[in-house]
Amino acid sequence: MQMPEVDRKAASRAAVAARQARAELKQQMVTGEISELRVLQLAGQGNAAAASLRVTEFLMALPAIGRVKAERVLNQLQISPRKRLGGLGRLQQQRLTAWLSERAGIRKAPPLTVLAGPTAVGKGTVVSYIKENYPEVKLSVSATTRPARPGEIHGEHYFFVSNEDFDRMLANNELLEWATVHGTHRYGTPRKPIEEAAAAGFLVLLEIDLQGARQVRKAEPAARLVFLKPPSWEELVRRLTGRGTEGKEEQERRLATARVELAAAQEFDVEIVNDEVARAAEELVRVMRG
Repeated sequence: MQMPEVDRKAASRAAVAARQARAELKQQMVTGEISELRVLQLAGQGNAAAASLRVTEFLMALPAIGRVKAERVLNQLQISPRKRLGGLGRLQQQRLTAWLSERAGIRKAPPLTVLAGPTAVGKGTVVSYIKENYPEVKLSVSATTRPARPGEIHGEHYFFVSNEDFDRMLANNELLEWATVHGTHRYGTPRKPIEEAAAAGFLVLLEIDLQGARQVRKAEPAARLVFLKPPSWEELVRRLTGRGTEGKEEQERRLATARVELAAAQEFDVEIVNDEVARAAEELVRVMRG
């Protein structure tokens, strides 16, 4: 069946436009206007010019790489030279990203950073600051069996699941860690969203308690554990008593727990003092970047 004349012309124009878009993208790589890692990220996000770029052309747009070297690199990475960036499999994307990062001298960021610390140290405040000021950071979302409260959104504040679904997640080893809180509802950290966010190029942050951090250490040894400390014990007491959300007995209980938690700081990879929120957040993001 012959294509109508008008369709042939439209297809021809579209093909020319696509070639021009790819040529412009390669030129931007050559001039340094856009990084190769950003191009690869755009391809994964469905950008037409980046996704349709053959991986051989992509490599040859990099400095000091000709056709022979490009073919050698693709052979090393087990990627067909006929592949387009948008058609790479997950493992191929990971291998190419790692090769590009190593070539650029970029240290590999951990797949997950865990933030823990004693009560009233300001973990939530630091995390909120990062959420507002560092778009490259993705916060891990916990699953819970408790009902959603007014204003809470599934997938944003928590993944609200039934007890049966939580049991299934445990049976299938889908949780990095989990716990029963106050003897009623269960909470846990799903693995899949973390893996997907890391594969998409995000830095993933999980705010959690000490026991959960220990579970993550066993389940994900590559994770980086960060302990948030107060400037002093006196400042921690001031913050806890000053917020006025607990009675005297509850304050004493929380301070006793904080003493135990502070003694566990040596189990963590990095310690950060929360003397000023913006500074502590900046230091944490530097750690996350590797």
